[in-house]
Amino acid sequence: MPDTGQDGQQPRPDQTRPAQTSVTTTDAASTAPATGASPAASPAVDRMHRFTSANMIRSLLPLLVICLVIVGITALRQNPSDPVRDVDPTSAQRAAAERADYALLVPTDLPDGWRPTSVRTNAGSVRAGDAVTLEIGWFTPGEEYAGYVVSDDPAASAVADVLEGATADGSEQVGGQTWERLDTQRGETALTRVEDGATLVVTGSATEEELATLAGSLEPYAP
Repeated sequence: MPDTGQDGQQPRPDQTRPAQTSVTTTDAASTAPATGASPAASPAVDRMHRFTSANMIRSLLPLLVICLVIVGITALRQNPSDPVRDVDPTSAQRAAAERADYALLVPTDLPDGWRPTSVRTNAGSVRAGDAVTLEIGWFTPGEEYAGYVVSDDPAASAVADVLEGATADGSEQVGGQTWERLDTQRGETALTRVEDGATLVVTGSATEEELATLAGSLEPYAP
């Protein structure tokens, strides 16, 4: 007779299987951070991206217009048929008169057609007692150059450039004053004399008549 005791019972197949642990699977896609999305751009980077070539051109356009207006106004003020540009020697004459230790003589009431084109003085950079030099140049009616130099320094470059190496060619009476006449190394005529310790020089490519006109126009500076 078969053993009916508990020890002799055969286990059922379903009793021999190990218990299965219940595992809940979490969707990785739902918990992992999204790696494909780009981080939000900073305001500075976004502004840089929007600053395209077209935007740059639009930004520079007002400046370009202003420059063109300035160029246009300058061009209108210049006369291509008249390249001579006049200057005003008034301020230089006043500065020289205030600084000079001699009575400054300046050309006065020159005839029509005499156009001052250059003026220079060292009066703005000298100290009391220093030599003062004044130079003025004109475009004459004969379309030549005539220059006037006055300085209480006979070695001043503006004076020496004319008189150095010049040869005597007599004298000339102009406006009741005696001027020494010289032939310069440039092949031009120069008239010179000394007044109140200052050397006066009139020279240039202008005709002798025009140089005499310039020399005869000298008068004490009057503000």
